[in-house]
Amino acid sequence: MTLTFAGIVVAILAMWRRLAVVEREVQHLRAELAEAQRAPAEPPAAAWPVAPPPVERRDEPAVVRRPVATASVPPVPRKPVPPPRPRFEMPSFEALVGGRLPVWVGGAALVLAGVFLVRLSIESGLLTPGIRTALAGLFALLLLAGGEGARRLSATRGDPRIAQVLAGAGIASAYATLYLAAALYDLVSPLAGFAVMLAITGVALGLALRHGSPTAVMALAGGFAAPLVAGFDAAGIAPLLVYLGLFVAALLWLATARDWTWLALAAGACAFGWAGFLLAAVSASEVTGVAAFIVALALGVTLALPSAGIERPWLRAAPMVAGLAQLLIAAPLLDFGPLAWGFYLVLSAAALFLAWRDRRLMPAPLAALGLVLVLIGLGLMRPEPGVSPTAAVLATLIFAVPGQWLSRQGRGWALLGVVGTAGPVLAAQLAAAPLLAPMAWCSADLLLAGACGWLSWRHRDRIDTQDIGLVGGALAAALLLWAGLQQVVPGALVALPLVAAMAALAGWSRHSGDTTLRRLTLLPLLGLLLLALIPLGQVGEAIGRSLLGEMLPYRLLPPLRDILRFLALPTAALAAILFTDRQSFGRTRNIAVAIAGVAVPLLAYLLLKQPLAIAEPPAFAAYGFIERAVLTQALLLAGWALVRSGRFPREASVLLALGVARILWFDLLLFNPAWVAQAVGALPLLNAATLHTALAAEIFWTLPPRRGIRPLAAALTLLALVATVRQATHGSVMTGPIGTGENWGYSAAMLGLSLFWLWRGIAAKAADLRLLGLLLLTATTLKVFLIDAAALEGVLRILSFLGLGFALIGIGWAYRRFLTEAGSAPPADQAPA
Repeated sequence: MTLTFAGIVVAILAMWRRLAVVEREVQHLRAELAEAQRAPAEPPAAAWPVAPPPVERRDEPAVVRRPVATASVPPVPRKPVPPPRPRFEMPSFEALVGGRLPVWVGGAALVLAGVFLVRLSIESGLLTPGIRTALAGLFALLLLAGGEGARRLSATRGDPRIAQVLAGAGIASAYATLYLAAALYDLVSPLAGFAVMLAITGVALGLALRHGSPTAVMALAGGFAAPLVAGFDAAGIAPLLVYLGLFVAALLWLATARDWTWLALAAGACAFGWAGFLLAAVSASEVTGVAAFIVALALGVTLALPSAGIERPWLRAAPMVAGLAQLLIAAPLLDFGPLAWGFYLVLSAAALFLAWRDRRLMPAPLAALGLVLVLIGLGLMRPEPGVSPTAAVLATLIFAVPGQWLSRQGRGWALLGVVGTAGPVLAAQLAAAPLLAPMAWCSADLLLAGACGWLSWRHRDRIDTQDIGLVGGALAAALLLWAGLQQVVPGALVALPLVAAMAALAGWSRHSGDTTLRRLTLLPLLGLLLLALIPLGQVGEAIGRSLLGEMLPYRLLPPLRDILRFLALPTAALAAILFTDRQSFGRTRNIAVAIAGVAVPLLAYLLLKQPLAIAEPPAFAAYGFIERAVLTQALLLAGWALVRSGRFPREASVLLALGVARILWFDLLLFNPAWVAQAVGALPLLNAATLHTALAAEIFWTLPPRRGIRPLAAALTLLALVATVRQATHGSVMTGPIGTGENWGYSAAMLGLSLFWLWRGIAAKAADLRLLGLLLLTATTLKVFLIDAAALEGVLRILSFLGLGFALIGIGWAYRRFLTEAGSAPPADQAPA
């Protein structure tokens, strides 16, 4: 009943404000009338200025002037200036408490006095029911007569509020008397009671028309409060509902006749408050009547509000939404039976029809659709669903058919078509999956997915307008496709439904060219990431621990079955979409490319880890370096291929950088085969260490020359020579100290490489190669003088210095000839005289 009293309070406040405005207007008109009476009468101004008569001069001959015919121009009518609209001003405390409130509070006190007087007589048993009813009626007549007398007496004629309050109190008392006679004591038959109620309602309407809105407020308050005070369940629910229905109808007619918007809203709010109270108070057998009353109330108030001057769509649709919400509450009380579903679906169909007639009522069917999805879920989650499955099918037809048919007439209809087609089956599938066999669910989902796809196809001419039919239909079709396929696909293909949804969205967005659809293709991709969250977490842990020195990360990786289920198929589909459509994913393409840039190397890493499956230390010693070299080469070759193709340059740089980082971190620092025992192969040149570094150097030598590329290629080439010398002196396992022969082998290799770079730089006129050769030659010379020669004695030391000296002299002579031919040789040193 809180809603009832809240509606009464709102009505009283609205009436008060309207009265203040009316009083201001009357005062303004009186002031203008008095000012007009005091002002002197003025002759009416001519429409056009009149020239003064000509003055004749006696010394000039008279000139006969002929009249010139001129076209008469009618005066321009002036628009009447409307009087300034009076502003509502809050009355002072003295005017409010001393002049206004006592009148209205007194009227309410009279009504309550009559009600409680009758109630006291009932509780004490002093009077018979007939006498009680007669006294109540006499009290009502006295109040009505007092209102008419106050309207005519000279003492109270100037204050119309006295007559309004007495008339309103009399109306409320008359309603209470009728309820006592017809419902509580059965003093009159139902037919006679209805006749008397109609008479009272007619008198109330007439008095409201005669006295104005204050009397209507009192009638509203008394009419709704009388059944509650006298006992609403004394004669059953049916008479009370009929009474409330006729009373609300009368109030709505009065609101329409007098254009009282506040009265229509207050009557609807109080009536729905009564309906909610009855749903909570009546027994289960009486809920059906209350539900039927709610349907009639929602329709009646919705149809009456436009005539009462209400134009806002959300206010016009509010009664329908309130009725649907109360029917949702009534459904469990009706055990989700045919009546519960019948009331709800009938009111939903009425909302659709009214929205078709007046688009401003579109919020009503949208709310009905949202609430019916909740109702379907609640009904199907019960142990015995009953008629709820059939109702779900009917709800789909009621909302989907008109929504699809009228989808091009507005966004609201398109939304109804999309959600009405996909929503009920998805809600049923979520709430009661065992209701149908998997194949039946799949068939239903795919059938409705086709309907949503057809809706999107119908709107294909509205690209880049964020059209609900085009975008929403495609999304709903993809969602239904996923829901249907996940019912039948085996566990090994758990990612297939999402992959199919992503591929379908990508294909349709490419065909239609809609940018919104391109961006929304990212949604299934994000779903795939969530699906693979656990395997990705395992992979992340394995990689993190390997970076910290874990030699056996294979133990931490997910099994091959999970890799194929969660990662292989989605990664392949994503790569195919990105390569076949350069505009795929729209503005979110960078996100998709970043995901692919991580997923592809990660998948390659996991798959390359499977053949050797290094899970024990002996296996690491035998195959650890080989496996690591294969992984690094895969990264480098992939980056090299992307660079050569000219596509995805950023991703290519990332792959190359990862390959180099693996060489530096794993091969040179953590697991360097020079101090961690690992087999690289017994052949001097065709071993894993030499081939690995040489191939890496070759990849960078063949890349387009950019800053830092050539020095990096030179460093890898030098590393390949060092690895070759180390393997030649130690064999397959390269651990152990550096011997004299190995040391001189490094010097010879470095000298030979520096000479090759110098020769190649001179021949190809490549300044970077010549500079690299000179730097390596300088480093080799320092190494020989500071390290190698220190370990030799006697003839070997002499021969080493002789060889190095002649080699350096020859290099200097050859290099000077090249510079001389190039025109940049320095001047020759002069011999002493």
